[in-house]
Amino acid sequence: MEQRVLGRTGRPVSVIGLGTWQLGADWGVVLEEDALAVLDAAADAGVTFFDTADVYGDGRSEQLIGRFLKGRQDDGLMVATKLGRRLPQLPANYTLANFREWTDRSRRNLGVERLDLVQLHCPPSEVYSTDAVFDALDTLVEEGRTAAYGVSVETCEEALTAIARPGVASVQIILNPFRLKPLDRVLPAAERAGVGIIARVPLASGLLSGKYTKNTLFGADDHRTYNRDGSAFDQGETFSGVDFATGVDAADEFARLAPPGASSAQTALRWIVQQPGVTTVIPGARNPEQARANAEAMALPPLPQSTLKAVQDLYDRRLRAEVHSRW
Repeated sequence: MEQRVLGRTGRPVSVIGLGTWQLGADWGVVLEEDALAVLDAAADAGVTFFDTADVYGDGRSEQLIGRFLKGRQDDGLMVATKLGRRLPQLPANYTLANFREWTDRSRRNLGVERLDLVQLHCPPSEVYSTDAVFDALDTLVEEGRTAAYGVSVETCEEALTAIARPGVASVQIILNPFRLKPLDRVLPAAERAGVGIIARVPLASGLLSGKYTKNTLFGADDHRTYNRDGSAFDQGETFSGVDFATGVDAADEFARLAPPGASSAQTALRWIVQQPGVTTVIPGARNPEQARANAEAMALPPLPQSTLKAVQDLYDRRLRAEVHSRW
């Protein structure tokens, strides 16, 4: 597994990581033993970067990772978590006192003295321009609660504002073949500043697996059912904000771009890690087979220029107008 340095953290991480939202909540039920099997399969396949949040299952995802870490202390793993969503999304709630409380809870959940990386969890846009917020994050580093901090953003403008902050180590942003806007300004700016890029929602909530039809149904407790209109949280977190039927048609066309022997999902992951400025990508997995298949995307040779052009063409024809009007 190729390793790249995650921005200002100075730490190498695997280019294919693991997102663990699925192991907490909002994707249907994942049993504890299945969740631990996913974590083990990912690590065995070379994954060294794991992303979670304190609100995934109200801490369940962190706690499962904490159990997993006890048997992996010598494996050089890095865990990034997030804070900020435990209270109503008001800028006034982003205080040092709350940050201390939330990071202490995450440290207990993960069973660590110091967090590797803590990220603001898609806060209100005003937060990125508030000096006191970043002073508080600096204090967390000084106090030894976290080794570094970053941000998870919804928009490119938020990402650019964060990249300009000298203490921001990494930016997590939605990036996939259905969401190309970060390529224009965010990735070049991050690369110039030495800020790591963590690509999330890489398979557009599963659309880019190529397994769904317009008749596919998801469980009532799955965000792909209840958040298509953005009524629960930002709409971009569900199918990258693309209309489901439109996305299914686009995914069918994307699947035809996969190299021989590669799945649509592996092709999407390979496309992401080829983008200049990307450090790591964090697909989720509901079972060990998915975790291993995701990691195997790095065994694919680089996609040829013809495929890269075809992805751009697909986006321009089917998705650009819709995505840019929303984001």
